[in-house]
Amino acid sequence: MTPDSPRRRASLELLRAEASDELSVLVHERLRSGEDPWDFMEELPTVDELVVFTLRAENIAENGGGKPNAARHYRVLRQIALEYPPLTQAVWRLLGETNTPRRWDATVRSDMS
Repeated sequence: MTPDSPRRRASLELLRAEASDELSVLVHERLRSGEDPWDFMEELPTVDELVVFTLRAENIAENGGGKPNAARHYRVLRQIALEYPPLTQAVWRLLGETNTPRRWDATVRSDMS
């Protein structure tokens, strides 16, 4: 396994169930704080995007916790798509979004510190 390869930790079904639970908590918290769902639902990640971010975060943690450069970010996400083919669409969607307004976006930008 290369440093860019995600370590399989669970089945995709379990990862999706965990991500769905997390997303439900995010929605619930924002509703409890009085936010209108029409204002925030589109800025939340999908379940599959959350799974990709979880796998990406695990890879970063396993490799010293340093922020990956753009090339490594691409390799890690591409490897996730190869290891979990049903996540391919989410991976490519995330790789294609370079100027997204979503705060949680993991796109590596050189202008960010």
